[in-house]
Amino acid sequence: MNSPGDGSTHDGLHMTRALELAARGLYTTDPNPRVGCVLVRDGHAIGEGWHRRAGEPHAEVMALRSLSGEARDATAYVTLEPCSHQGRTPPCADALIAAGIARVVCAVRDPNPKVAGGGIERLRAAGIDVEVGLLASAARALNVGFFSRFELGRPFIRLKLAMSLDARTAPAAGGRRWITGEAARADVQSWRARSSAVLTGAGTVRVDNPRLDVRLSYGPWIRQPLRVVLDPELSSAPDSLVYDGDDAVIFAARGTASRLEPELLDGRIPIVRVPRAARGLELRAVIERLTALEVNELWVECGPRLAAAFLEADLVDELIIYMAPLFLGADAAPLAALQGLEESGAVRQFEFREQRLIGGDLCAILAPKRD
Repeated sequence: MNSPGDGSTHDGLHMTRALELAARGLYTTDPNPRVGCVLVRDGHAIGEGWHRRAGEPHAEVMALRSLSGEARDATAYVTLEPCSHQGRTPPCADALIAAGIARVVCAVRDPNPKVAGGGIERLRAAGIDVEVGLLASAARALNVGFFSRFELGRPFIRLKLAMSLDARTAPAAGGRRWITGEAARADVQSWRARSSAVLTGAGTVRVDNPRLDVRLSYGPWIRQPLRVVLDPELSSAPDSLVYDGDDAVIFAARGTASRLEPELLDGRIPIVRVPRAARGLELRAVIERLTALEVNELWVECGPRLAAAFLEADLVDELIIYMAPLFLGADAAPLAALQGLEESGAVRQFEFREQRLIGGDLCAILAPKRD
């Protein structure tokens, strides 16, 4: 038996291919996980497939449909435990059993309590040899938000910030101005495209009037993320670009009333009421509602005050910082309007995970420092 995580064996090579297939669904499968499957007999791949969109066949079924010959006595390499429940599609474990699969190698168990080992048990009960754990970390990384939603009860949250060399984000004179270059902005589009939702604050809507949508093509199954605006006083204009379409939602403070509310409640943009916080809205209440909407990965693009609120609430799993080679001056807007940093543990420390040049800008990815 191969040791879990050993990618140097034949099993590892086939699972690596399954992961490559799964990654094809990076921008399309939400809220489902990205899953790939390879069918192998006598050392040769005889079929492969990947999950494309929620409601469409899962990777195992797509692989069975692609067969050159039959699957009897073959091995199935799957990046996530085959499902055992009736959801939008029938159970994949049953399809593998019916096809006569002799062995299943899956990278990681499904964290969804509707599955959570049930698929593995069903396969083993049918006499199929099942091995779990091969390249598990890579499979989890591909579905980091899916695992976060079921294991932590909230999405995986990325906070994106763009800054100058002096850690400023907007000119003191105000007005809309790009800090980073075109290549960095295209990179942001790819992060938005893989996210379930993009979140910003009312101040950003009023000042920048962003669309926060995905404007680059990533294939025929591209979907737009949910656009989320935190607007405690309902102060943003109803004709703001972020509200153009039917994929936006506003979070407002309980008890708020304004001219915007009736227009948005008139069958167009839903308003979700949550408690107030010392500054703005109670972010954990916002995240709880987004989790209920099956948001796996949340991308936050906002101003310094909301960025500080996410950091202070310990609701940032990754910082994505783009740094442009220019200065904006000490009177320009800061990166994050943090307060009380003299208190020990006010904000978690971060550590660098990745740095790369994108066009003329530097992109750094950071994660909370492990204890």
